Amino acid sequence: MALHISFLPHLLYCSSKQSLPQRALHSSLYLHCSSVKQDSQRTAQRRSANYQPTSWTSDFVKSLTNYNSDEIHKHRAKKLKEEVRAMIGDEDVNPSTTLELIDDIQRLGLSYHFEEDIRRALNRIMFVQGTNVRLEKGVHATALYFRLCRQHGFEVSQDVFQKFKDHDGNFKQWLCEDVKGLLSLYEASHLAFDGENILDEAKVFTTKHLKGIKGNIDTTLMQQIKHALELPFHHRMLRLEARWYIQAYSERRDANHLLLELAKLDFNMVQSKLQRELQQMSRWWEDIGLANKLSFARDRLMECFFWTVGMVFEPQFSSCRKGLTKVTTLITTIDDVYDVYGSLDELELFTAAVKRWDTNVVETLPDYMKLCFLALYNTVNEMAYDALKQHGVNIIPYLTRTWADLCKAFLVEARWCFNKETPTFKAYLENAWRSVSGVVILVHAYFLMTKTITKEALDSLQAYHSLLERSSIIFRLTNDLGTSKDELERGESANSILCYMKENGVSEQVARKHISNLIDETWKKMNKDQVIDSPFEKSFVETTVNLARISQCTYQHGDGHGSPDSQAKNRVLSVIIEPITLM
Repeated sequence: MALHISFLPHLLYCSSKQSLPQRALHSSLYLHCSSVKQDSQRTAQRRSANYQPTSWTSDFVKSLTNYNSDEIHKHRAKKLKEEVRAMIGDEDVNPSTTLELIDDIQRLGLSYHFEEDIRRALNRIMFVQGTNVRLEKGVHATALYFRLCRQHGFEVSQDVFQKFKDHDGNFKQWLCEDVKGLLSLYEASHLAFDGENILDEAKVFTTKHLKGIKGNIDTTLMQQIKHALELPFHHRMLRLEARWYIQAYSERRDANHLLLELAKLDFNMVQSKLQRELQQMSRWWEDIGLANKLSFARDRLMECFFWTVGMVFEPQFSSCRKGLTKVTTLITTIDDVYDVYGSLDELELFTAAVKRWDTNVVETLPDYMKLCFLALYNTVNEMAYDALKQHGVNIIPYLTRTWADLCKAFLVEARWCFNKETPTFKAYLENAWRSVSGVVILVHAYFLMTKTITKEALDSLQAYHSLLERSSIIFRLTNDLGTSKDELERGESANSILCYMKENGVSEQVARKHISNLIDETWKKMNKDQVIDSPFEKSFVETTVNLARISQCTYQHGDGHGSPDSQAKNRVLSVIIEPITLM
């Protein structure tokens, strides 16, 4: 049952059409503060992370003009979608062929058009035909069947792979000769739940033999193997994977050209919408003025927008992407206040201000913190006002609690840093999954994307449901693997790698291996969370998983958010900037 509250929340907020964050920030510049002189004296003693400037100027963003593809190709795409829908629903086709079609549709980034069609097809294969005799003999078809069913929430046991083991409990050696089957089994093994030993063994077995492949092998298949060993499909950012797979699929001899044409058209049309949203966010970021006023902080509007695309790319969630872009840019700025610029006394004041959520405390803050607080205050209240209009629910207590908890977690880390203290690994992780900001992002995402707000879901958000925690743990640990070198150079004393090294007296290599294993174990628990009954809508559950995926993507080769290199820039170019050639 939907929760409906008809009263107005107590907001220090005006529903005027003017730009409220801009107006409040401009007025804050005239607030008198007796500590201005002291602030300027302290500035010379501030730390600096020497963050690189943004690679994506507002002029560049304004120049993006990939708009025409929408109207020109919309009619053709609609026709192609009907043809693909007919392919999925064809009951006379071999089940293995249908499974491969569904897999290609997913990897090409098209499954959001065919969710009901895919569920009906999988339901037909699973419950009407069962594991058809045509699926029983091949490891490729069995593994694909298992992976797709798990991805879509169907119950399927790991025991379907028992037939590929010998009397000693080992995987049969003839499987090594079936390279396509090995790859499918490898991908399926990453959908394991905690305690599923057959799938754990399958991962070890397939990884070993895929890495050892030599000799003549189809170049397209070899490309897919290298790609999967770097990061399995289940852990990849969906939109980036779609761009990669469109190219890989186009090189296959058996490619369905209608499906390929639709994938290219759809990718470009979605990209066009993303560019328009990015331009709107660029204007908002300029108006709010934090990048110009706070030179110590990272200017990462593009990277923040890229995060939101990684979490929820579907066109219908435009408002969610724009709202989350605002949230993540504010998180990035405030994170730098705690990590880089603020004194411990100032950070105590700012944490207390966010906890109180009251503009009367602004006068207690130094000028640069006034800007941060008012930007945060007005942006969050504006989102809450929109939610009240749409759903009749006062969401301010849920949003402000997450921000207060985030700032408290930031403050704990700041104290560790100022005191040169390295906590225990357990103490670090208990704080760090909160300080990584995943909970803040996901709670805002829930209200920005959910059609019907329920009391059960609100209670689960309030309790920081395991989906939020586990996604945040993966976010934190991948972040640590990618950023620990820079953090140690800045003098920070706490991250998971350093804490584990110090507590256990082990090398950095051993610590990194332990962190990677923890990430894998957390994925297993989150896999289970995806298929059990949830208080949340399916789209939000998928978004929590996508937060883990974009985290893996961002920190796979270093700090793709704080210090984006050429790889990080190429990811932005391929997803947001450069359209696919249609010919």
